[in-house]
Amino acid sequence: MRNKFSITNEKFDQYQISFGKRFFDVVFSLMAIIIFFPFMVLIAIAIQLESKGPIIYKARRVGSGFDIFNFYKFRSMYKDADKQLNKLSEMNEYLKAFKKGDDFIMKVAKCPDCKKLGHPCSSILYIDGVEICENYYLKLKKEQLLERVFFKVKDDPRITKVGRFLRELHLDEFPQFYNVLKGEMSVVGNRPLPIYEAVKLTTDEWAYRFMAPAGITGLWQLNSGEIHNAEDRIRLDNQYAMISNTWIDLKIIIKSIIYFFKFRKSVY
Repeated sequence: MRNKFSITNEKFDQYQISFGKRFFDVVFSLMAIIIFFPFMVLIAIAIQLESKGPIIYKARRVGSGFDIFNFYKFRSMYKDADKQLNKLSEMNEYLKAFKKGDDFIMKVAKCPDCKKLGHPCSSILYIDGVEICENYYLKLKKEQLLERVFFKVKDDPRITKVGRFLRELHLDEFPQFYNVLKGEMSVVGNRPLPIYEAVKLTTDEWAYRFMAPAGITGLWQLNSGEIHNAEDRIRLDNQYAMISNTWIDLKIIIKSIIYFFKFRKSVY
């Protein structure tokens, strides 16, 4: 489905996955589904036994070129969990990370560029009696907007016991191989975003991430434990869109497999 929102950048329509990448995606996904099919059956039974609701969670997500598609995962939350998002907004890890430390106005007054130069690097604003560097103020206001774009909750109460286990081992991702077979995703790429997140990232500076395929794994997934703000997440997405090639994809897949087995060992 082509994006119905106000995306005017014609470069979105120019992106096409290469034949080699598509061939690898299909072969890899078929092998994964065949090998892990018995495990997927057991996962489906466990989900159904613990809580009512569908086994597969389906949501509208935005991929390459801002195309919107149905995204599949094993359900890891209680039924109708999406309706509780507003109630959990104060628990958003990205927003909490931004709020840590000094008051926003006082943060803006401590511009590192002004300190380095020994004089203001831009015009000075006066807000609530505080002298504020305009460049740094605008930069932090932009970061504040980004922190409100993404949503992540630690110890999310909506997650079931089976779902928490699946998420820790990334087993809830298995149905996405079906998305790959359909051509909506790739094995390696940028994480497909919910529509409400993607719509806020449509400026020239941030939207470059949509010039890469949506992926099961990628640069952000491998570094998610070290990322504490939304700007770094977007930076990695844009980076992959600019440098992606077959060799980089293979390295990401190998690192993802190593990460999976190391993390699984630490869980047990």
